[in-house]
Amino acid sequence: MNAITAESILEELDHQYPCNQDEMNFLKFRNPFELLIMTILSAQTTDVTINGLRDELFSAYPNPAALARADPLDVERIIHSAGFYHSKAKNIIGTAKMLEENFGGVVPRTIEELTTLPGVGRKTANIVTNHAFHEACGIAVDTHVRRLSKKIGFTQNTDPEKIEKDLMKLFPEKWWSKINYLLIRHGRAVCTAKKPDCMKCIIRHNCQSYINSGEE
Repeated sequence: MNAITAESILEELDHQYPCNQDEMNFLKFRNPFELLIMTILSAQTTDVTINGLRDELFSAYPNPAALARADPLDVERIIHSAGFYHSKAKNIIGTAKMLEENFGGVVPRTIEELTTLPGVGRKTANIVTNHAFHEACGIAVDTHVRRLSKKIGFTQNTDPEKIEKDLMKLFPEKWWSKINYLLIRHGRAVCTAKKPDCMKCIIRHNCQSYINSGEE
């Protein structure tokens, strides 16, 4: 797909799902530390679940120093509903310890530094840099972005890092912080994994999957 067509697709989605910068993340965080920890916890669960445990978690552990000293069993109790709570508790406590030991208790602002933390890959790091610091260093590739990017025709790859590189080449930097939000919204509202509603899709005439289906 050429860059002009690709950008026109995002423009249509941006018109369909308008939002401001603060609304682009579905996690209701109040500072970079909360966003980092909540994003680690959000793996393989819903944003609603993580938003629901935010207040109890950060009332008990409001900063990296407090979480670094936490009793893992207490953390596991609080985050139990997030699933995989043993490994997630270990990761967020380990992250808090590294923030204290290596970064002076401050969440780092670069992808390279963030990905040294336990449980933090490029997706999480991109979410933190994009939404906590409003710096588009890359593109967060989650399940929706991976699925829709291939379906629409933005990429032929299935590996998240390769998809991210393809998207960064295809779109100017002004779109990097919006792509994740727009594809998640469209993936939830119209182009669902189980039953995409192509006839309600405003971008179907440029979607490679729809074109290849012969329904044009």
